Amino acid sequence: MEVTALPLSLWPELREGRLFALGGAVVTVEADLDGVERRLAAGELWCPTCGSAVLAGWGWARSRQVRGPDGPAQLCPRRSRCTGCGVTHVLLPVSALLRRADAAAVIVSALVAKARCGLGFRRIAAVLGRPGETVRGWLRRFAERAESVRSVFTVWLRAVDPDPVMPDAAGGVFADAVTVMAAVGAVIARRFALPTVSLAEAAVAMSGGRLLAPGWPDRRVQHESTLP
Repeated sequence: MEVTALPLSLWPELREGRLFALGGAVVTVEADLDGVERRLAAGELWCPTCGSAVLAGWGWARSRQVRGPDGPAQLCPRRSRCTGCGVTHVLLPVSALLRRADAAAVIVSALVAKARCGLGFRRIAAVLGRPGETVRGWLRRFAERAESVRSVFTVWLRAVDPDPVMPDAAGGVFADAVTVMAAVGAVIARRFALPTVSLAEAAVAMSGGRLLAPGWPDRRVQHESTLP
């Protein structure tokens, strides 16, 4: 499966790096480990804390198992340290969400099934081969923040594309939020001439891996995303 390398090294030009900084101590990167190492060595990853220096390799985060669409895989994210301010950051691949045992593609596919097909958690769980309570938890957590997610991703849609085609209403705030996340992936791919940016990759990258994490998006994120 081809995993798109999102052009995060180019994103500081968008609103002076605020888009890059949404993850706090987590920086989202492509899932290709060799590509991440090349970009670290080349000084292509900017620090989201100070915004004026680049990140260098600084060991590894704790290894954990992530259940993907094709089975479990080990995830051991790279750690980095800013060459300027010295702050350390975990480099989270766009294939994973923070503190989730399932891959982003699996979780986001559940959101899509709910948004576009109106499926309930039991049917989605059966299709994905996951416990019903796990899937219900994903759907509930996303529903609780759907309006905020829709708002934040709409702002980034306008930031990435100065003249975007805004998605039509999809039949409810949950579906609207999923639709605008997909639209952001499409405009990133178009702007940076990438073959594709999946909905899951866009969701992880733009939320800093925190799409379903407690407290995201907080007031700071929502405020910074609307600054001129």
